[in-house]
Amino acid sequence: MPLTFTFDPALTTDLRDGILDLWADVTNAGGAVGFVPPVTREDVRPWLVQHFVAMAEGRARLLVGHDEEGGVAATAFLTLNTHHLMTHWLWLYTVMVHPRHQGKGYGRDLLAAAADAARGLDGIEAIRLTCRGGLGLERFYESCGYKEVGRIPGAIRVAPGDDREDIIMLLPLA
Repeated sequence: MPLTFTFDPALTTDLRDGILDLWADVTNAGGAVGFVPPVTREDVRPWLVQHFVAMAEGRARLLVGHDEEGGVAATAFLTLNTHHLMTHWLWLYTVMVHPRHQGKGYGRDLLAAAADAARGLDGIEAIRLTCRGGLGLERFYESCGYKEVGRIPGAIRVAPGDDREDIIMLLPLA
């Protein structure tokens, strides 16, 4: 059963808690979403609050995917550029699909829904994201139409002596 996507959903307690659970579960399953396991909801909460503040200030938009039971199964934050020379593209952050839904094509569905949402925003011509090297994530994004446009060696320190590349990907929306 496909996910149901909502762009700019109402921010409810259930949604907040669902995103916190999703973020912790994805991280603890080895997902590269800003943390290294193990994490708790409380570890993630300040970062989610930052996303919500950006939303309240009009700098970010939320895309959420719900599963057939109504649970939060996927998210992506579309973050607008504030620099006047870069307002024609946006960032895609915190792209997550719950581990229990991996392998069902929901990641592709999430990226397609994010591209559709971005196309609906005035003046947006491309989506940019970064991913952690060493996990093969760039191959997944490439299979969804993104192109690698750069790598920064050693930009992500997962642990002492374990530095990873920050891989920059771009999806033109034309």
